[in-house]
Amino acid sequence: MPKIKLAEKTITQIKEVCATFNHEEGELINVLHQVQGRLGYLPAEVQEVIARELNMSVAKVYGVVTFYSFFTMLPQGEFPISICMGTACYVRGAEQVLSEFKRQLKIEVGETSADGKFSLSSLRCVGACGLAPVVTVGEKVYGRVSPQQVSKIIAEYLEGCPAESKSA
Repeated sequence: MPKIKLAEKTITQIKEVCATFNHEEGELINVLHQVQGRLGYLPAEVQEVIARELNMSVAKVYGVVTFYSFFTMLPQGEFPISICMGTACYVRGAEQVLSEFKRQLKIEVGETSADGKFSLSSLRCVGACGLAPVVTVGEKVYGRVSPQQVSKIIAEYLEGCPAESKSA
């Protein structure tokens, strides 16, 4: 992956977040959440600034970023789509739902659509097993999703105004 040059404004934002948590190493996960919320992702260069600010190794920061599925090192689409692949979702057809999203968006898991609107990922468990299979788009949760519903979900976001659906 090519190295990116962070803007001074971005570095300042990262430092501000770290200061909010008193530059405490034990606040790493909170810092990562806040920074990702502002920047959208956590590339290596951002992790280096966080490590410096929290006085810890870059390896430790990287280890946390890669361990938790919530964190991403790649830019995400405007509407990040995640399909739960936990046991309940899997046995109720999550794999077919994921295949349909891949087919319609013409992207693989971990990729972002050419227009930058959608990114696709899979998760281990969302914790809404009673609604299996579950799909999240940003913070919105869709339950009991079938492959036939995928085009409707995508259309909601292309039209710019997600309709109300069954949420967890």
